[in-house]
Amino acid sequence: MTSSPPLIWDVPAPFVQTITVSEGHLDEFGHTNNVVYLSWLQDVAWAHSVSLGFGMAEYRRIGAGCVARRHELDYLAATHAGDLLHVATWIAENSGKVDMWRAYQILRAQDGKTVLRGRTHWICVDMLSGRPRRQPAEFIAAYRPAVSSFG
Repeated sequence: MTSSPPLIWDVPAPFVQTITVSEGHLDEFGHTNNVVYLSWLQDVAWAHSVSLGFGMAEYRRIGAGCVARRHELDYLAATHAGDLLHVATWIAENSGKVDMWRAYQILRAQDGKTVLRGRTHWICVDMLSGRPRRQPAEFIAAYRPAVSSFG
């Protein structure tokens, strides 16, 4: 029986979800389509927010939420149907003002290889007007940057 290689994350204890690549995730090249990765990153970011106590009901109660301004994605290796992936996220930077950066890393379970690294620039907005606003104190307390072990 072969054991799985260790998973080496860019930060200690990121928030992680596991996904198995299906045929429906593939493009005409036979590997996972680039927009599928972005969907997975959105899903893990939202699940992480919920785990921190910030689902949509809480956003509405506070009157503030976060929207994506920019995505930066580095596709480092292809993935294929049947691959088991660990999709991780953490808060990389938070100025405590209007914006924050969330980072991502996807590891393939079979070989421990990092197949994607990325970041999203999130902007805090007023839930009624949609205009940027300073982060409420609850966001600053919950969305604390992780300590990076990468680079």
